[in-house]
Amino acid sequence: MNSPYTLPAIVAVTLVTVMIGVYGLRLARTTSDFLVASRMVSPTWNAAAIGGEYLSAASFLGVAGLVLKHGVDVLWYPVGFASGYLALLLFVAAPLRRSGAFTLPDFCEARLRSQPLRKLATAFVVFIGWLYLVPQLQGAGLTLSTVAGGPYELGALLVGAVVTANVALGGMRSITFVQAFQYWLKLTALAVPMIFLLLHWQAAGQPAVTPPDGPLFRTQTTVEVEQSATITVTTPSTVEVRSGALDGDSATGPRLLATGEHTVDGGSELVFPAGTQVPEVAGADIDRGADWLLPSGTENDDQGLFATYSLILATFLGTMGLPHVLVRFYTNPDGAAARRTTLVVLGLVGLFYLFPTLYGVLGRVYTPQLLMTGRTDAVVLVLPSAALGNGLLGQLLAALVAAGAFAAFLSTSSGLLTSVAGVLSTDVLGQAGRAGAAVGATGQPSPHWGSVRDFRIAAVIAGAVPVVFAVNVSGLDVSQVVGLAFAVAASSFCPLLVLGIWWRGLTDVGAAAGILAGGGAAAGAVLLTVLGPRLDGWAAALVGQPAAWTVPMAFVVMVTVSLATRRRAPADVGTTMLRLHAPDLLRLQTR
Repeated sequence: MNSPYTLPAIVAVTLVTVMIGVYGLRLARTTSDFLVASRMVSPTWNAAAIGGEYLSAASFLGVAGLVLKHGVDVLWYPVGFASGYLALLLFVAAPLRRSGAFTLPDFCEARLRSQPLRKLATAFVVFIGWLYLVPQLQGAGLTLSTVAGGPYELGALLVGAVVTANVALGGMRSITFVQAFQYWLKLTALAVPMIFLLLHWQAAGQPAVTPPDGPLFRTQTTVEVEQSATITVTTPSTVEVRSGALDGDSATGPRLLATGEHTVDGGSELVFPAGTQVPEVAGADIDRGADWLLPSGTENDDQGLFATYSLILATFLGTMGLPHVLVRFYTNPDGAAARRTTLVVLGLVGLFYLFPTLYGVLGRVYTPQLLMTGRTDAVVLVLPSAALGNGLLGQLLAALVAAGAFAAFLSTSSGLLTSVAGVLSTDVLGQAGRAGAAVGATGQPSPHWGSVRDFRIAAVIAGAVPVVFAVNVSGLDVSQVVGLAFAVAASSFCPLLVLGIWWRGLTDVGAAAGILAGGGAAAGAVLLTVLGPRLDGWAAALVGQPAAWTVPMAFVVMVTVSLATRRRAPADVGTTMLRLHAPDLLRLQTR
């Protein structure tokens, strides 16, 4: 699995990232440079940068791992991740840019003139940013430990340090160049190995990805069981125990695995001969056989259907509320450029998501042991070597994939850190949020915005907190945590933006009530999922995929409370709405 070229490839990507960041540092001087690159980023550059930061660990590693485990039923993840930009294009991109805001809390004050609402928005930006950052750092640790044999903590610390340094020194101006480069690196890192993998799969006679009795070990495979587990065998087979204990017996050598359940101690090493069925691991919840190709498994259809619709809602609407995505639209010169940026992003993101899906499919053929060990998020990293062998080609392609994975962590973490540092510097360290601070007549931040020094301090704080969490928590499902971040964004900022842009009747009290109701409920579901006990039945479905009930709740509460407090609508709401929706040629938007 380990390639001698992997570590040099990771080091090279890291050094190039630092070098591009240093180049961008030469152009970053003012607070506007650090927050929105002085609104001078072209649609093409911005689209590549958005693709770079948006395609995160969940996209590069997690989507393939989910397809490997659950098959066609999870294709809604990449579909929702990509199609969310359509909603953003139709409802948010251009008006948000015309608002003249620098951050989401800015938009709240520019639209509703409310200090408490601004502070509430700041808290949610920080929560979503940190919730999204932890799995990026966790993915970096997983990558380094999987492909280079290094300690998990080193990967998380390395990405955290590099990203924090880049953001603190160069801000948005610097990371725009970094993220644009990293999108193309990630696409190349997935596309080139996949070409060779498909050719190999074709030459091997196209082995089935869904054998009738479940996935098989195509070659003799060594499985390292990291934690004690109960496995279920449906077809008797003989395995070799090299270390550890099987059914409480620590004797090494060949052992017969009879039909039924068996216990395996943590740290055990078992060798399965070619053609052996992959055992089921208790609690792994893996779709097997033909179920892998069927949507909404045969059991608990109602719960599965609910979870699917909830996932679609979270990914489709959550994109509109992700702070690190929205902040990039502030960097466009005008609303028309923001729309063009979104169109290009749709093409770039849609192209990218073709490849993780294929990795998950071929993983059923060449890396079924990951279903047993639970490390399915590593399928993209181990598939080239597993399918093509440990020759020069397999090692080079494995190194390329590892470099792309590290680029994913670096680029997404940069965007997240910039959005969190932006609100911390302006609303906490810079004492921002006073009346009139969000909209300046000159297009430059007002004195209340703080300084470059405030931004750099905020970047260090924003980077340190998720690093601490990532180092101490290594067992989270990358895509699940990111999906929950989408649910929180869809239940808080999506209703705020849609109603704030398209309904003049929204009030500050209504917006705050909706964010607290929908976003608060989604945040509670996140904490219960990550930190609480394992749930079953409808409780698991409602908490694990909360968007189907938290998003409608947020909209209903915002509208109802706004109607009850209609007198609190800003007196200049007509002027604000005109600025949001007037054509760019009229030049009514605030710079």
